[in-house]
Amino acid sequence: MTNNYILRNIRYALNLDDSEMHAIFSLGGHDIDSATLSALLKKEDETGHIACSDNIIGLFLDALIVHKRGRKEPGPGKIKPAALTNNDILKKLRIALELREDDMLNILKLGDVDISKSELTALFRKKGHKHYKECGDQFLRYFFKGLAVRQRS
Repeated sequence: MTNNYILRNIRYALNLDDSEMHAIFSLGGHDIDSATLSALLKKEDETGHIACSDNIIGLFLDALIVHKRGRKEPGPGKIKPAALTNNDILKKLRIALELREDDMLNILKLGDVDISKSELTALFRKKGHKHYKECGDQFLRYFFKGLAVRQRS
């Protein structure tokens, strides 16, 4: 799944317009012009498409957390991962939208996925933990589908 796809889905699910997207990016310390934002939101086969890097999507997700919850000083020893995984994206969205387990399960049900609490918590475990489960692209698509239904209805 591409970072551009993730950015488009977040924008759609949360019903964000261009001015809100600009405001969120600026909260992350990244002023983005309208042309660049438009190019990031284009599909891969459209002319003028610019690939969204892990750095940009990570910055946007961190800024979304600040936008929704307020600024928090990072603790000592916090290191940002170089490449974002689907698990990282899901975690950041969960934090930004202040979603609890039941909220996550309801969103996934709206996206036509029925999983148990233990299966859900496996997605949020630290990589290397014996019960860690990798979040697949299709699972993240179902989450975005359910989130869009929940937020836009």
